[in-house]
Amino acid sequence: MDVSLRELQDSDLPFFWEQLTDPVLQQMAAVTRKYHYDRGHFDQHWAKVRSDASVLVRTVLADGVVAGHAAVFGPPSEREVTYVVGRAHWGQGIATAALAELISLEPARPLYADAAADNSGSIRVLEKCGFVVTGNSRCFARARGEEIDLMHLTLI
Repeated sequence: MDVSLRELQDSDLPFFWEQLTDPVLQQMAAVTRKYHYDRGHFDQHWAKVRSDASVLVRTVLADGVVAGHAAVFGPPSEREVTYVVGRAHWGQGIATAALAELISLEPARPLYADAAADNSGSIRVLEKCGFVVTGNSRCFARARGEEIDLMHLTLI
């Protein structure tokens, strides 16, 4: 499978909305925001992301099809990565390939990431890209309606 990143296009947003509102994806990710549930918040979120020059955001393509998105955000000393790959594309190495390409575009180190402690797939993706577990905490997971364990990972 050919996995690549490209600049975000307006036509990508309906795919992102479909992915972020998938209840199975929400449950797996656990820590969700208002824009995962409300189209108005979604549109506001993406307008803010797209207008922030410090955010590195890319659309993930798998064999030319929109599979998700990946981004690096935050101030220079606290840069974080995030990525979403739609459920139809899980288990194919797409997230790992996309994250590896994304972090090659971002010079800042360290980079940080968080994942629900029971989200072994996301933790595995991060570890394959060189992130190591550096801590844990608890946080409220809106998608699950309860407190969960959260893993903190760092790429030096």
